Amino acid sequence: MRIDARQVSWASGTTKIVDEVSLSAASGEFLGIIGPNGSGKTTLISMLAGLRRPKGGTVELDGADIASIARRDLAARVALVEQQAETSERLTARQAVELGRTPHLGFFDPWSGADDRIVDEALEAVDMAAFGSRSWHTLSGGERQRLHIARALVQQPQLLILDEPTNHLDIGHQIGLLRLVRRLQLTVVAALHDLNHAALFCDRIAVMKHGRLVAIGAPDEVLTPDLIRDVFEVDARVETIDGQMSIRFAVEERVTERPGTRPDADQAVGCLVLRR
Repeated sequence: MRIDARQVSWASGTTKIVDEVSLSAASGEFLGIIGPNGSGKTTLISMLAGLRRPKGGTVELDGADIASIARRDLAARVALVEQQAETSERLTARQAVELGRTPHLGFFDPWSGADDRIVDEALEAVDMAAFGSRSWHTLSGGERQRLHIARALVQQPQLLILDEPTNHLDIGHQIGLLRLVRRLQLTVVAALHDLNHAALFCDRIAVMKHGRLVAIGAPDEVLTPDLIRDVFEVDARVETIDGQMSIRFAVEERVTERPGTRPDADQAVGCLVLRR
């Protein structure tokens, strides 16, 4: 499935949150969206997923305006994993994942053994098979996030949209999750916080700053020291090791001088700061 955003905008009052952004992801492509906090990534993601209607511009799925697609049909084709999604219902981990099958069920298509197998496979894929009977409210943030991914997988979407999906996950599950998503034969659009994750797993990267799209292209074209300095206000060294990009952020020790004194080894107060 192809997704196209054409000059999409969103504003809160007079403040523009997303300002005429155009981008696309081809069928089977993994497109990453990066940018500092407040750059408009989450708002853009919500418009791409059809949760928020653009104030201007359109979002199209395979050429059809997303606003013209019935909600049930959209849910059968597009799955969204948000940063935080809670429920007050008393559900088990498995029941939370089973909700992802709702768009595929109907009066003449009740729950079946095939649905059970789809749920089993999704729980295995996110390393949560042993947690099926656990109450949702007893799970950690990382465990809940893995179940959100599983629920998206059981929707069997053609387009998977992720808003910082590695939130709350330890490093092993972060890498495992992105590796899993990379292997899926789906179109993927993901807002990512970690630039190294974007470099390792994305086919292309879109860069947001102050609500505008400032760059889009392959990781080695986009993730340059100059762009990282301009957008994130940090110095970085970009290296290629064994064919993989690696981004190292520079830090320096800042010495705080007390009024009327000279900084020396005894008087210096050190702290790590990001160099600008």
